[in-house]
Parts: sequence; structure tokens; C-alpha cells
Amino acid sequence: MKTILVDAAFTFTIDSESGFHIFQELHDLLDTFPNPKIILTNANDEQLLKFGIVDMPYPVFSLKHEPDKVVPEYFVIMLDHFNLKPEDIVYFEHDLNAVRSAESVGITSYHYDADKKDLVSLRNFLEHNV
Repeated sequence: MKTILVDAAFTFTIDSESGFHIFQELHDLLDTFPNPKIILTNANDEQLLKFGIVDMPYPVFSLKHEPDKVVPEYFVIMLDHFNLKPEDIVYFEHDLNAVRSAESVGITSYHYDADKKDLVSLRNFLEHNV
């Protein structure tokens, strides 16, 4: 069973007038899959609070910008940390450069448009890849 890697800010947490909070429809979608999930972020401690990445329902992984997800080394370190292989995971992310970074180390990835919030296409990606 593949692990689902979930982008944090602007994907799993979204901004509103009251600040960042979990995007409930996405959370509900993810919970329809029995797969383990890990939230990935670049955020440092201050940004974790700013972007609402606290008390998450899934484990959170951050290298606090050392390096960022746009650098393939981020994913190499993450894979080692969780003892995973690229073929063990799928990933979705709003930042196209981070998607390309993950793909460069062999991770099946999906560019999620944070503005459109197309959960139907995301569900299709997950159903066909997990």
C-alpha cells in the first residue's frame, strides 16, 4: 500500500478571512483512502503556526527550508527518514517546481492547482496511482 504525500500550505491548509485552516473537503477525500499519509512542508516553526500546520491529522515532515522541496535532496532525505522508496509513494503538490523535484527522484507526482481545488481530478490521480 502506497503512502500518500500531501502538500501542506495552500493545499491541505488554505487561507480564509480567519486565517489558515484545514481544507475539510480535501481531508475528507484523503480519509476515503486507507493509505498512510504524510504532510510535507518547507515551513519553519514560525511558518507552521502562520500556515495552520499544527495539530494535523497526519504526520508532518519539514526540513525548515534546509533544503526546500524544490531541491531533490529534500525528497531523498524524506525517503530515508521514513524508510520509503520512490515506488512506495505518490505525491500531490501545488508548486510545480516541487512536483518536478519529486519526479526527478522517481516519485509519481501530481500538480494540484490550489486555485481550482479540483478534487475530482485529484481523486482520479490517487485512485489510479495508489
